[in-house]
Amino acid sequence: MKDLVILDYGMGNLRSVQKAFAHVGCEAAITADPDRAARATHLVLPGVGAFGDAIKALRGSGLDQPIMAHLNADRPFLGICLGLHLLFERGLEDGDHRGLGWFGGEVVRFPDRAGLIVPHMGWNTVAHGPAPGEVFGSVAEGTHFYFVHSYHARPAEPVSALTCDYGDGFVAAVSRGRCHAAQFHPEKSQAAGLALLALFCGLKA
Repeated sequence: MKDLVILDYGMGNLRSVQKAFAHVGCEAAITADPDRAARATHLVLPGVGAFGDAIKALRGSGLDQPIMAHLNADRPFLGICLGLHLLFERGLEDGDHRGLGWFGGEVVRFPDRAGLIVPHMGWNTVAHGPAPGEVFGSVAEGTHFYFVHSYHARPAEPVSALTCDYGDGFVAAVSRGRCHAAQFHPEKSQAAGLALLALFCGLKA
C-alpha cells in the first residue's frame, strides 16, 4: 500500500506541494516526525531557503536519518528545489556546508555576469541529460518548467536527468536508482509538473 509523506523541517512550501499531489489524485501526509517518515513508501523533500539553514534544520529534526535509510533501501524519493541541493556533498551558500552526500558534487551560485539576473526566476525549457531515470525520462525536450533559485548543483558524477540553459547550462534534475530530484518546482509548473508528480506517485515501492 502506497504511503507518500512530505517532510516538514521548516523550510518548504509544504501545502502547495500537498495540494498538487491531491490534484493528481494522490494523498500525501506532511510530517516532522522521523518515525513517521521511516514508515513511508514514498518520501518527498521540498525546500525553499538557504542551504546552511536547511541542512542544520534537517539534522536537528532527525529527519536526515530516515531520508538516508530510505535512499539506501532504494525506495521512491523526490527532492524539490532546495531538496535537490541537500542531496549533494557540499553547499557553498554563505560558507561551506556539508550536505547529505547522496550525490557527489557541490551546490554553487550562478556567476555574476552582465545580463544574467540572479535569481533565475520564471519559466525555462529543459533538455535531456545522460541519466533520465524513470520519472524525468518521460519529459519531452523543450518542455517548460518554473524555476526560482540562485544556486544550482554541479554534480561530480553523471546523474543529470534534465539540463537547462541560463547563461551556461546547469542541471535541472538528477536521478539515480529511485532517487529523483528537480531544481524546478513541479507544483508550480502546471500540467507538465503535475504529470511528473503523478508519475512519481505511481511508482511501485
